Amino acid sequence: MEYNLSIFAILIYTGCLLLIFLYSLSQLNLLINYLGYKKENQSAPKFNLFDSKEIPYVTIQLPIYNEKYVLERLLNNIAQIEYPRNKLEIQVLDDSTDDSISQTEKIIANLQESGLDIIHICRTNRQGFKAGALKEGLEIAKGNLIAIFDADFLPDPDWLKKTVPYFKDKQIGAVQTKWGHLNRDYSILTQIQAFALDAHFTLEQVGRSSKGHFINFNGTAGIWNKKCIFDAGNWEGDTLTEDLDLSYRAQLKNWKIKYLEDVETPAELPVVISATRSQQFRWNKGGAENFKKTATRVLSASHISVKTKFHALMHLLSSSVFLFVFTVALLSVPMLYIKAAFPELGWVFQLTSFFIISTIILFFCYYATYRTNQGKGLDNFIDYLRLFFAYFSVALGLSLHNSVAVIEGHLGKRSEFVRTPKFNIKSISDSWKGNQYISNKLSPKLMFEFGLMLYFLFGMYSAIPLNDYGLFSFHLMLFIGYGYVFFATIFAKA
Repeated sequence: MEYNLSIFAILIYTGCLLLIFLYSLSQLNLLINYLGYKKENQSAPKFNLFDSKEIPYVTIQLPIYNEKYVLERLLNNIAQIEYPRNKLEIQVLDDSTDDSISQTEKIIANLQESGLDIIHICRTNRQGFKAGALKEGLEIAKGNLIAIFDADFLPDPDWLKKTVPYFKDKQIGAVQTKWGHLNRDYSILTQIQAFALDAHFTLEQVGRSSKGHFINFNGTAGIWNKKCIFDAGNWEGDTLTEDLDLSYRAQLKNWKIKYLEDVETPAELPVVISATRSQQFRWNKGGAENFKKTATRVLSASHISVKTKFHALMHLLSSSVFLFVFTVALLSVPMLYIKAAFPELGWVFQLTSFFIISTIILFFCYYATYRTNQGKGLDNFIDYLRLFFAYFSVALGLSLHNSVAVIEGHLGKRSEFVRTPKFNIKSISDSWKGNQYISNKLSPKLMFEFGLMLYFLFGMYSAIPLNDYGLFSFHLMLFIGYGYVFFATIFAKA
């Protein structure tokens, strides 16, 4: 019985390692695509914005919900957008339930007096959450093109001039720009988030788009062809990542999404762990929901190549990697004892040690993107080593939290769209304390995370009597990761 149970655990452990390896291979292929990519934006057909006949009408949508700390900054920034006033409309899609509504009304009134075509749209309910707000605004939008910015994004004044021209190509359904980070160096938490987002916007977006594979609109800092939105079925609020959902439905209808790596739109990163947790939960659950909703359609689409289908499935399954990682982590401690109890199974563990190559692949993939964004040199490489270790430790520490999100997504459990609180943090001297939108509720998962911290401390200790240090560094990262997540949450009460 004990032997059979051990074999069963080994099979699950090995299966998850194999799935993680498959994901790392997809990342390696994206890296190869990225390194071989040659910019084609110069040769793309573009509108001539110096010709008034070619200038399309643009509506900018600003979906907001209780954003009192960043609202004035957002509206004043958008008012600086350089575009013909007779071809520009701004919709403030306000689902707020606090006193920020009156603040918004005053700012909008002042901007209207300056001649800006800006309207304040308030809904009586949050049905469909962000997707519902965008859909309602779309019904009365004047523009043929729809630009979308979340409350923490600050596009440069010439943003429309850099993005709008590409819509001369009638197949372009959306244009997505790269995210920048206003407060990258605020803390180790913001550095880690910037590190991960840079990898997505460099390696993944370029790696996929350069070969015509499906990419995603990232919910903000992008612009849509209104015809594309309607043709793809409009915004739908049945997943927590409405942006990924619409992106895939549009591309399944043969629309293209163009990614502009050289156009950067700065934004504010969450500065407290509770905000990061809620954002991670929404993104990962939404990813799983979209896999459930879209994977079959991708596989059955006759006009998509096998390679594009593979990358699309890996993309839709990317959040599920957290579940595979969590399972491997949980079983890694018993593996030490199974290996010691059944020496005849030693060959199995020698075989599974091959999967360390998954980490090596990801190490080089992330370094390639880090070098692109932060530069070469020994100092930058040392800084990269620090960030790589920190990022993977914290990612491992969030693996339980994110696995719960993934399981809920695959099971179809519905939950509310929880917005990420904004802080208007620009420098290290700025403080987030006193922000009324931060939740002081401690998640029940927190005690499990504390228990897992102790569990992986035990895993590190087990290496001594068993004289097996093969998983020691893995357990160290897990111990640090769960410890960081637990204590950061406790001491911040957020």
